[in-house]
Amino acid sequence: MAIFLTGSTGYIGAHVCANLLAAGQKVNLLVRAPSPEEAEGRLWRALQLHLDFDRFYEHLQSRISIFCGDLTSHRFGLLESDYQRLVQTTDSVIHCAASLNRKSEKTCLNVNLRGTLETIQLTRRAHERHGVRRFSHVSTVAVAGHRQDEVVREEEAIDWARSDYDPYARTKKFCEHMLHELLPDDVEHLIFRPSIVLGDSRHGETTQFEMVRAFVFLAGLPVLPFRPQDRLDIVPVEFVADAIATLHLKERPQYDIYHLASGTGSQTFRELTEALARVRSQRQPLYVPALERPFRWLVETLARRRGTVGYGASLLKVFVPYLYWNTVFDNARVVQELGRTPVPFSEYSYPLLRFSTENRFQYNYREWPNAVGGTVP
Repeated sequence: MAIFLTGSTGYIGAHVCANLLAAGQKVNLLVRAPSPEEAEGRLWRALQLHLDFDRFYEHLQSRISIFCGDLTSHRFGLLESDYQRLVQTTDSVIHCAASLNRKSEKTCLNVNLRGTLETIQLTRRAHERHGVRRFSHVSTVAVAGHRQDEVVREEEAIDWARSDYDPYARTKKFCEHMLHELLPDDVEHLIFRPSIVLGDSRHGETTQFEMVRAFVFLAGLPVLPFRPQDRLDIVPVEFVADAIATLHLKERPQYDIYHLASGTGSQTFRELTEALARVRSQRQPLYVPALERPFRWLVETLARRRGTVGYGASLLKVFVPYLYWNTVFDNARVVQELGRTPVPFSEYSYPLLRFSTENRFQYNYREWPNAVGGTVP
Protein backbone atom coordinates (compact mmCIF):
# COMPACT_ATOMS: atom_id res chain seq x y z
CA MET A 1 0.00 0.00 0.00
CA ALA A 2 1.11 3.55 -0.67
CA ILE A 3 0.39 7.25 -0.15
CA PHE A 4 -1.19 8.87 -3.20
CA LEU A 5 0.53 12.25 -3.64
CA THR A 6 -0.55 14.85 -6.18
CA GLY A 7 1.72 17.72 -7.18
CA SER A 8 4.96 15.80 -6.68
CA THR A 9 6.70 17.77 -9.45
CA GLY A 10 5.70 21.09 -7.90
CA TYR A 11 7.76 23.06 -5.39
CA ILE A 12 6.03 22.10 -2.14
CA GLY A 13 4.99 18.68 -3.45
CA ALA A 14 8.58 17.71 -4.31
CA HIS A 15 9.70 18.59 -0.79
CA VAL A 16 6.84 16.54 0.66
CA CYS A 17 7.68 13.62 -1.64
CA ALA A 18 11.33 13.70 -0.54
CA ASN A 19 10.27 13.70 3.12
CA LEU A 20 7.95 10.72 2.61
CA LEU A 21 10.68 8.76 0.85
CA ALA A 22 13.14 9.62 3.62
CA ALA A 23 10.60 8.25 6.10
CA GLY A 24 10.55 4.93 4.24
CA GLN A 25 7.10 5.37 2.68
CA LYS A 26 5.88 4.05 -0.65
CA VAL A 27 4.23 6.64 -2.87
CA ASN A 28 1.83 6.64 -5.81
CA LEU A 29 2.55 9.74 -7.88
CA LEU A 30 0.34 11.29 -10.54
CA VAL A 31 2.62 12.95 -13.11
CA ARG A 32 1.42 14.82 -16.18
CA ALA A 33 3.46 13.30 -19.01
CA PRO A 34 2.72 11.37 -22.24
CA SER A 35 5.03 8.46 -21.36
CA PRO A 36 6.60 6.79 -18.32
CA GLU A 37 10.06 7.87 -19.49
CA GLU A 38 9.10 11.54 -19.63
CA ALA A 39 7.30 11.24 -16.29
CA GLU A 40 10.46 9.85 -14.71
CA GLY A 41 12.42 12.73 -16.23
CA ARG A 42 10.03 15.32 -14.80
CA LEU A 43 10.20 13.70 -11.39
CA TRP A 44 14.00 13.60 -11.46
CA ARG A 45 14.09 17.34 -12.17
CA ALA A 46 11.70 17.99 -9.27
CA LEU A 47 13.68 15.90 -6.76
CA GLN A 48 17.19 17.07 -7.65
CA LEU A 49 17.25 19.46 -4.71
CA HIS A 50 16.80 16.50 -2.39
CA LEU A 51 18.44 13.39 -3.87
CA ASP A 52 21.40 12.38 -5.95
CA PHE A 53 20.55 10.30 -8.99
CA ASP A 54 21.59 6.93 -7.55
CA ARG A 55 19.31 7.39 -4.56
CA PHE A 56 16.50 8.68 -6.76
CA TYR A 57 16.79 5.71 -9.12
CA GLU A 58 16.79 3.30 -6.19
CA HIS A 59 13.52 4.81 -4.95
CA LEU A 60 12.13 4.72 -8.48
CA GLN A 61 12.67 0.98 -8.64
CA SER A 62 11.39 0.13 -5.17
CA ARG A 63 9.10 2.73 -3.60
CA ILE A 64 7.77 5.04 -6.32
CA SER A 65 4.86 4.12 -8.59
CA ILE A 66 4.22 6.66 -11.34
CA PHE A 67 0.81 7.09 -12.97
CA CYS A 68 0.91 9.20 -16.15
CA GLY A 69 -2.25 11.25 -16.05
CA ASP A 70 -3.91 14.63 -15.74
CA LEU A 71 -5.48 15.89 -12.53
CA THR A 72 -8.36 17.54 -14.40
CA SER A 73 -9.36 14.55 -16.55
CA HIS A 74 -12.02 12.00 -15.66
CA ARG A 75 -10.30 9.35 -13.53
CA PHE A 76 -7.10 11.30 -14.24
CA GLY A 77 -7.19 10.12 -17.86
CA LEU A 78 -5.78 6.75 -16.80
CA LEU A 79 -6.49 3.43 -18.44
CA GLU A 80 -9.10 1.53 -16.45
CA SER A 81 -6.53 -1.05 -15.35
CA ASP A 82 -4.16 1.66 -14.12
CA TYR A 83 -6.93 3.51 -12.33
CA GLN A 84 -8.04 0.35 -10.55
CA ARG A 85 -4.44 -0.34 -9.57
CA LEU A 86 -4.24 3.17 -8.11
CA VAL A 87 -7.48 2.61 -6.19
CA GLN A 88 -6.33 -0.77 -4.92
CA THR A 89 -2.91 0.38 -3.69
CA THR A 90 -3.78 3.76 -2.14
CA ASP A 91 -4.28 3.79 1.62
CA SER A 92 -4.00 7.57 2.23
CA VAL A 93 -3.92 10.76 0.18
CA ILE A 94 -1.92 14.00 0.22
CA HIS A 95 -3.36 16.48 -2.25
CA CYS A 96 -0.67 19.11 -2.98
CA ALA A 97 -1.39 19.89 -6.62
CA ALA A 98 -2.90 23.29 -7.38
CA SER A 99 -2.78 26.15 -9.83
CA LEU A 100 -1.40 29.35 -8.32
CA ASN A 101 -2.34 31.31 -11.45
CA ARG A 102 -3.94 34.20 -9.62
CA LYS A 103 -4.84 35.98 -12.88
CA SER A 104 -6.79 33.18 -14.56
CA GLU A 105 -10.07 32.08 -13.02
CA LYS A 106 -10.46 29.44 -15.74
CA THR A 107 -7.16 27.76 -14.83
CA CYS A 108 -7.90 27.88 -11.11
CA LEU A 109 -11.37 26.43 -11.62
CA ASN A 110 -10.01 23.66 -13.80
CA VAL A 111 -7.07 22.57 -11.69
CA ASN A 112 -8.16 23.43 -8.18
CA LEU A 113 -11.84 22.52 -8.26
CA ARG A 114 -11.94 19.73 -10.85
CA GLY A 115 -8.64 18.32 -9.66
CA THR A 116 -9.75 18.24 -6.04
CA LEU A 117 -13.05 16.63 -7.02
CA GLU A 118 -11.24 13.87 -8.94
CA THR A 119 -8.94 13.30 -5.96
CA ILE A 120 -11.91 13.06 -3.61
CA GLN A 121 -13.59 10.59 -5.98
CA LEU A 122 -10.50 8.41 -5.96
CA THR A 123 -10.45 8.54 -2.17
CA ARG A 124 -14.09 7.48 -1.96
CA ARG A 125 -13.50 4.51 -4.27
CA ALA A 126 -10.39 3.42 -2.38
CA HIS A 127 -12.25 3.78 0.90
CA GLU A 128 -15.11 1.61 -0.36
CA ARG A 129 -12.60 -1.02 -1.49
CA HIS A 130 -10.37 -1.33 1.56
CA GLY A 131 -10.56 1.81 3.70
CA VAL A 132 -8.50 5.02 3.55
CA ARG A 133 -6.60 6.15 6.62
CA ARG A 134 -6.42 9.88 5.96
CA PHE A 135 -6.89 12.66 3.37
CA SER A 136 -4.50 15.61 3.74
CA HIS A 137 -5.25 18.70 1.71
CA VAL A 138 -2.82 21.56 1.08
CA SER A 139 -4.80 24.79 1.01
CA THR A 140 -3.63 28.37 1.65
CA VAL A 141 -4.03 31.11 4.26
CA ALA A 142 -5.49 33.20 1.43
CA VAL A 143 -8.85 31.46 2.04
CA ALA A 144 -9.22 34.07 4.81
CA GLY A 145 -10.10 36.67 2.17
CA HIS A 146 -9.65 40.42 2.61
CA ARG A 147 -8.02 41.14 5.95
CA GLN A 148 -6.21 44.07 7.47
CA ASP A 149 -4.04 44.31 10.60
CA GLU A 150 -5.15 40.99 12.07
CA VAL A 151 -3.91 37.80 13.69
CA VAL A 152 -6.07 35.02 12.23
CA ARG A 153 -6.59 31.64 13.90
CA GLU A 154 -7.52 28.48 12.04
CA GLU A 155 -11.18 28.34 13.02
CA GLU A 156 -11.66 32.05 12.26
CA ALA A 157 -10.22 32.04 8.76
CA ILE A 158 -13.23 31.05 6.64
CA ASP A 159 -15.78 33.82 6.46
CA TRP A 160 -18.06 33.45 3.45
CA ALA A 161 -19.19 37.07 3.75
CA ARG A 162 -15.68 38.35 3.00
CA SER A 163 -14.44 39.13 -0.49
CA ASP A 164 -11.57 37.10 -1.93
CA TYR A 165 -8.34 38.56 -3.26
CA ASP A 166 -8.18 36.46 -6.42
CA PRO A 167 -9.42 33.29 -8.18
CA TYR A 168 -6.75 31.19 -6.48
CA ALA A 169 -7.96 32.07 -2.99
CA ARG A 170 -11.61 31.69 -3.99
CA THR A 171 -11.20 28.23 -5.50
CA LYS A 172 -9.08 26.97 -2.61
CA LYS A 173 -11.80 28.05 -0.19
CA PHE A 174 -14.31 26.01 -2.16
CA CYS A 175 -11.91 23.05 -2.18
CA GLU A 176 -11.94 23.03 1.61
CA HIS A 177 -15.72 23.13 1.50
CA MET A 178 -15.82 20.13 -0.86
CA LEU A 179 -13.70 18.10 1.54
CA HIS A 180 -16.16 18.67 4.35
CA GLU A 181 -19.16 17.88 2.15
CA LEU A 182 -17.95 15.01 -0.05
CA LEU A 183 -15.47 12.91 1.90
CA PRO A 184 -16.99 9.96 3.80
CA ASP A 185 -17.55 10.83 7.45
CA ASP A 186 -15.17 8.10 8.62
CA VAL A 187 -12.24 9.33 6.50
CA GLU A 188 -10.11 11.58 8.68
CA HIS A 189 -8.96 14.72 6.90
CA LEU A 190 -6.32 17.34 7.61
CA ILE A 191 -6.16 20.80 6.07
CA PHE A 192 -2.82 22.61 5.80
CA ARG A 193 -2.74 26.33 5.04
CA PRO A 194 0.71 27.65 4.13
CA SER A 195 1.33 31.39 4.16
CA ILE A 196 3.86 32.96 1.75
CA VAL A 197 6.28 30.09 1.03
CA LEU A 198 9.60 31.58 0.04
CA GLY A 199 12.89 29.71 -0.14
CA ASP A 200 14.56 27.02 1.95
CA SER A 201 16.33 28.16 5.11
CA ARG A 202 18.95 25.40 4.79
CA HIS A 203 20.42 26.71 1.53
CA GLY A 204 19.91 29.39 -1.09
CA GLU A 205 19.01 27.00 -3.88
CA THR A 206 15.47 26.99 -5.21
CA THR A 207 13.60 25.82 -8.30
CA GLN A 208 10.67 28.20 -7.77
CA PHE A 209 11.35 31.78 -8.80
CA GLU A 210 8.06 33.62 -9.29
CA MET A 211 7.75 35.07 -5.79
CA VAL A 212 11.54 35.34 -5.58
CA ARG A 213 11.52 37.69 -8.60
CA ALA A 214 9.10 39.97 -6.78
CA PHE A 215 11.25 39.84 -3.64
CA VAL A 216 14.45 40.66 -5.56
CA PHE A 217 12.72 43.56 -7.33
CA LEU A 218 11.54 45.05 -4.03
CA ALA A 219 14.95 44.46 -2.41
CA GLY A 220 16.54 46.65 -5.08
CA LEU A 221 14.29 49.69 -4.59
CA PRO A 222 15.71 52.71 -2.70
CA VAL A 223 12.19 53.74 -1.66
CA LEU A 224 9.43 51.36 -0.54
CA PRO A 225 5.70 52.27 -0.52
CA PHE A 226 4.96 50.31 2.68
CA ARG A 227 4.55 50.95 6.38
CA PRO A 228 7.83 49.78 7.94
CA GLN A 229 6.11 48.26 10.98
CA ASP A 230 3.79 46.04 8.90
CA ARG A 231 4.52 42.32 9.10
CA LEU A 232 4.99 39.75 6.33
CA ASP A 233 4.06 36.16 7.11
CA ILE A 234 6.81 34.31 5.21
CA VAL A 235 7.65 30.67 5.91
CA PRO A 236 10.45 28.47 4.50
CA VAL A 237 9.41 25.54 2.33
CA GLU A 238 11.17 22.88 4.42
CA PHE A 239 9.06 23.83 7.46
CA VAL A 240 5.88 23.51 5.40
CA ALA A 241 6.87 20.16 3.88
CA ASP A 242 8.02 18.76 7.22
CA ALA A 243 4.69 19.70 8.81
CA ILE A 244 2.66 18.11 6.02
CA ALA A 245 4.60 14.84 5.94
CA THR A 246 4.99 14.53 9.72
CA LEU A 247 1.36 15.22 10.58
CA HIS A 248 0.06 13.07 7.74
CA LEU A 249 2.05 10.12 9.11
CA LYS A 250 1.29 10.86 12.76
CA GLU A 251 -1.13 8.43 14.35
CA ARG A 252 -3.26 11.05 16.08
CA PRO A 253 -2.75 14.71 15.13
CA GLN A 254 -4.33 17.01 17.70
CA TYR A 255 -6.18 19.20 15.18
CA ASP A 256 -7.71 19.00 11.73
CA ILE A 257 -6.58 22.42 10.42
CA TYR A 258 -3.09 23.90 10.63
CA HIS A 259 -1.68 27.27 9.61
CA LEU A 260 1.81 26.60 8.27
CA ALA A 261 2.99 30.11 8.88
CA SER A 262 5.36 32.31 10.86
CA GLY A 263 2.48 33.54 12.99
CA THR A 264 3.10 36.26 15.54
CA GLY A 265 6.82 35.74 14.94
CA SER A 266 6.45 37.21 11.46
CA GLN A 267 8.97 39.95 10.80
CA THR A 268 8.31 43.53 9.81
CA PHE A 269 9.42 45.17 6.58
CA ARG A 270 11.98 47.14 8.58
CA GLU A 271 13.44 44.01 10.20
CA LEU A 272 13.79 42.36 6.81
CA THR A 273 15.37 45.35 5.06
CA GLU A 274 17.71 45.98 8.00
CA ALA A 275 18.99 42.41 7.78
CA LEU A 276 19.51 42.63 4.01
CA ALA A 277 21.18 46.04 4.22
CA ARG A 278 23.54 44.79 6.91
CA VAL A 279 24.73 41.72 5.02
CA ARG A 280 25.02 43.66 1.73
CA SER A 281 26.73 46.66 3.39
CA GLN A 282 24.14 48.98 1.88
CA ARG A 283 21.87 51.72 3.14
CA GLN A 284 18.35 50.83 4.11
CA PRO A 285 15.53 51.96 1.84
CA LEU A 286 13.26 54.83 2.75
CA TYR A 287 9.64 54.05 3.63
CA VAL A 288 7.00 56.32 2.10
CA PRO A 289 3.55 54.76 2.67
CA ALA A 290 1.93 57.67 0.81
CA LEU A 291 3.32 56.18 -2.41
CA GLU A 292 1.07 53.12 -2.18
CA ARG A 293 -1.44 54.34 -4.76
CA PRO A 294 1.16 55.49 -7.34
CA PHE A 295 3.07 52.25 -6.78
CA ARG A 296 -0.02 50.14 -7.47
CA TRP A 297 -0.73 52.21 -10.59
CA LEU A 298 2.85 51.80 -11.82
CA VAL A 299 2.79 48.01 -11.30
CA GLU A 300 -0.55 47.79 -13.09
CA THR A 301 0.78 49.85 -16.03
CA LEU A 302 4.06 47.96 -16.38
CA ALA A 303 2.26 44.61 -16.17
CA ARG A 304 0.63 45.40 -19.54
CA ARG A 305 4.00 45.64 -21.27
CA ARG A 306 5.79 42.83 -23.00
CA GLY A 307 9.29 41.68 -22.20
CA THR A 308 11.20 41.24 -18.97
CA VAL A 309 9.85 44.36 -17.26
CA GLY A 310 6.25 43.48 -18.06
CA TYR A 311 6.72 39.91 -16.91
CA GLY A 312 8.27 40.99 -13.62
CA ALA A 313 5.52 43.53 -13.01
CA SER A 314 2.80 40.96 -13.76
CA LEU A 315 4.30 38.64 -11.14
CA LEU A 316 4.50 41.44 -8.62
CA LYS A 317 0.93 42.50 -9.37
CA VAL A 318 -0.63 39.30 -8.07
CA PHE A 319 1.31 39.52 -4.80
CA VAL A 320 0.79 43.21 -4.09
CA PRO A 321 -2.38 42.71 -1.97
CA TYR A 322 -0.51 40.33 0.33
CA LEU A 323 2.17 42.96 0.91
CA TYR A 324 -0.34 45.44 2.27
CA TRP A 325 -2.65 43.35 4.42
CA ASN A 326 -0.39 43.29 7.53
CA THR A 327 -2.05 40.07 8.59
CA VAL A 328 -0.40 37.04 10.13
CA PHE A 329 -1.73 33.57 10.79
CA ASP A 330 -1.45 32.01 14.19
CA ASN A 331 0.86 28.98 14.04
CA ALA A 332 0.64 27.77 17.63
CA ARG A 333 -0.87 24.43 16.58
CA VAL A 334 1.89 23.38 14.21
CA VAL A 335 4.63 24.72 16.51
CA GLN A 336 3.17 22.59 19.31
CA GLU A 337 3.07 19.51 17.08
CA LEU A 338 6.56 19.89 15.59
CA GLY A 339 8.25 21.33 18.65
CA ARG A 340 9.96 24.12 16.72
CA THR A 341 9.28 27.42 15.00
CA PRO A 342 10.10 28.28 11.37
CA VAL A 343 13.41 29.98 10.66
CA PRO A 344 12.90 33.76 10.24
CA PHE A 345 13.13 34.96 6.64
CA SER A 346 15.85 37.47 7.52
CA GLU A 347 18.22 34.60 8.34
CA TYR A 348 18.15 33.13 4.84
CA SER A 349 16.87 35.89 2.55
CA TYR A 350 20.32 36.93 1.37
CA PRO A 351 21.48 33.43 0.25
CA LEU A 352 18.18 33.12 -1.64
CA LEU A 353 18.62 36.52 -3.28
CA ARG A 354 22.24 35.80 -4.20
CA PHE A 355 21.52 32.36 -5.67
CA SER A 356 18.60 33.65 -7.71
CA THR A 357 20.39 36.66 -9.18
CA GLU A 358 23.68 34.87 -9.84
CA ASN A 359 21.80 32.13 -11.70
CA ARG A 360 19.45 34.57 -13.49
CA PHE A 361 16.39 33.01 -11.89
CA GLN A 362 17.12 29.58 -13.30
CA TYR A 363 18.03 26.29 -11.69
CA ASN A 364 20.85 24.35 -13.31
CA TYR A 365 19.14 20.99 -13.71
CA ARG A 366 21.29 17.90 -14.07
CA GLU A 367 20.55 15.69 -17.05
CA TRP A 368 19.42 12.09 -16.84
CA PRO A 369 22.57 9.91 -17.05
CA ASN A 370 23.09 8.43 -20.51
CA ALA A 371 23.74 4.99 -19.08
CA VAL A 372 20.21 4.78 -17.68
CA GLY A 373 16.96 4.60 -19.66
CA GLY A 374 14.65 7.60 -19.63
CA THR A 375 14.72 11.18 -20.85
CA VAL A 376 14.45 14.62 -19.35
CA PRO A 377 11.96 16.78 -21.27
